[in-house]
Amino acid sequence: MQVRTLAAKFGSTARASAETLVERRNTERSPDKSKSQSKRTVRFGKGKVKIKEVAVFFRQFSVMIDAGLPLVQCLEILASNQENPAFLKTLTEVRETVEGGSTLANAMRKQPSVFDDLTTNMIEAGETGGILDVILQRLAAYVEKAVKLRSAVKSALIYPVAVVSIAMLIVGALLKWVVPIFAKLFTGLNVALPLPTRIVMGLSQFVGTFWWFFIVGGVGMVFAIKQIRKHPQGRYVLDALLLKLPVVGVLLRKIAVARFTRTLGTLITSGVPILEGLGITARTSGNAVLEQALMKVRKAVEEGHTIVDPLRECGMFPNMVTQMIGVGEATGAMDAMLQKVADFYEDEVDAATRDMLAMLEPVIIGILGLSIGGIVISLYLPLFSLIGKLAG
Repeated sequence: MQVRTLAAKFGSTARASAETLVERRNTERSPDKSKSQSKRTVRFGKGKVKIKEVAVFFRQFSVMIDAGLPLVQCLEILASNQENPAFLKTLTEVRETVEGGSTLANAMRKQPSVFDDLTTNMIEAGETGGILDVILQRLAAYVEKAVKLRSAVKSALIYPVAVVSIAMLIVGALLKWVVPIFAKLFTGLNVALPLPTRIVMGLSQFVGTFWWFFIVGGVGMVFAIKQIRKHPQGRYVLDALLLKLPVVGVLLRKIAVARFTRTLGTLITSGVPILEGLGITARTSGNAVLEQALMKVRKAVEEGHTIVDPLRECGMFPNMVTQMIGVGEATGAMDAMLQKVADFYEDEVDAATRDMLAMLEPVIIGILGLSIGGIVISLYLPLFSLIGKLAG
């Protein structure tokens, strides 16, 4: 919603201000100064371009192309309005490549960190068919929906991760600084300690002595996971394990189905051939298990089979999805059917994230209460026994 609002805000003013901006830029500086400005932007170095910025860019670009502005001037205006130095550098290089005689698709292919295969192939189809403005609108809608899907997943993870992190910090602080105070007190009183208290004091001594172990272990685990994911087999194993998790696996499977149907539907609607569309969808799926399954589907289709049978055999997609795709293939409306499936599963992802949060909230609160409450109670048990002896 935020991306769509921002895109509409910029897009609605693009047509009115584009010609004024071009005229002003042409009168204020010469081509030589423009080149020196391009060179200065390179000094900012590489950075990260957010997907929201790409969505707004496509929306603005489509409005300008629809208004009849030349391609190079559109890229120049859009680059000048970028606040992100990395995106400014990327668009400047794309404009310079187009000025050198290259097509927009080939110029974007030289920026793979920002424009993926899906984008470049759709742009190429739009340039070939003379419908670049329509393709840019579809790309904007696709990226906006991808942003919405990603935001839904992030919102589902923020709460449990934040609560668990805070709980770990509180428990660590209790074991590191609070428990040793009670340990000195119990030593001075010379009282017998119950088992829970001895366990907590042992954990406190371990944390106080080997606190660095947890930091090194956490960093080492993150590094190990990154290294494993760099290898195709390791990435496949990790993705397969995630899909088998009880609650998270169901959510990831729905996300995979929504992304697959949205991507393939957008490509087919834009005129990209089915085989090329399957290859692009596989590479941009974000899941090694789905990628391998889609490459098998692509091979089967290349051999002359329908798309439904290999999709059903791979076991990644529910029967409802394969049935709807089969109906779309039989009626020649596969692109529309894929978009409808994507809409349905994006709503399913929203519902699944809400259900997961509703289920995790009491579980996390219970674990937090047991861990902190258990430490506090174990520390007061010797005091209760001592008070009982004194009262007796």
